[in-house]
Amino acid sequence: MTHLRVACVQMRSGVEIAPNIAAASDLIRDAAGQGAQLVATPEMTNLLDIRPGKARPKIVPEADDQTLAAMRSLAAELGIWVLVGSIAVTLEGEDRLANRSVLIAPDGSVRARYDKIHMFDVEVGDGQSYRESRAYRPGERAVLAETEFGKLGMTICYDVRFPHLYRKLAQAGAGILTIPAAFTRVTGKAHWHVLVRARAIETSSFIIAPAQGGKHEDGRETFGHSLIVSPWGEVLTEKADDEPGVILADLDLDAVAIARRRIPSLGNDQSISSIGDGAD
Repeated sequence: MTHLRVACVQMRSGVEIAPNIAAASDLIRDAAGQGAQLVATPEMTNLLDIRPGKARPKIVPEADDQTLAAMRSLAAELGIWVLVGSIAVTLEGEDRLANRSVLIAPDGSVRARYDKIHMFDVEVGDGQSYRESRAYRPGERAVLAETEFGKLGMTICYDVRFPHLYRKLAQAGAGILTIPAAFTRVTGKAHWHVLVRARAIETSSFIIAPAQGGKHEDGRETFGHSLIVSPWGEVLTEKADDEPGVILADLDLDAVAIARRRIPSLGNDQSISSIGDGAD
């Protein structure tokens, strides 16, 4: 396979799971109807609620998650790949949750899982304090999924600020990298486009970055602006607002090898033995 039609689903997930499933399903069907072979949803597809104590009673183990079950059935019905950008799931023997991205194959089977490594513990200046690590346990390993269209590297949102993760995935063979996100409005406006394009350029990879957008029921505001970016850093398509919807792009998968031949930086790492003051 040398060509792949992909889609980003942009959502405004709320505090109840069932309406989020319905919204995601409608948008995925829309994308599939336009020929998408791989459809990606944003971070926290199943539930977005930062109010203390409100979300936890609704979160269950992966095996019991309604959103994942619905997405697996939909992928099989439509015969497409679905990346569930992330869902919150409980972990056995652990008080904290996992922020988990799941790749579903066209037969409805789970092909790969990735738990977000880098926790969003920040003060961004929007009046809210974010301490993701209080509720979520960081993942411990990078994930590279094997697909019929090549290797796909899975990441989530705040991971985008840690370029070494993307470099390792690309060096391991990933030609497509996914960044499902729920960027805040403040950080998104300042950094989203730059960070996503930088990860594409540095790794000579396609980036698929579906996003949450708008004013959510729990009071938070997310930036939207879902992106699909080429290995040369070109924005192939953008959802240029914060409204729910779908964007699509046709990927020429040969573009990865072409970009990596033109600028072979992935193979040019140099070890740095020390850091000095440059005075001697």
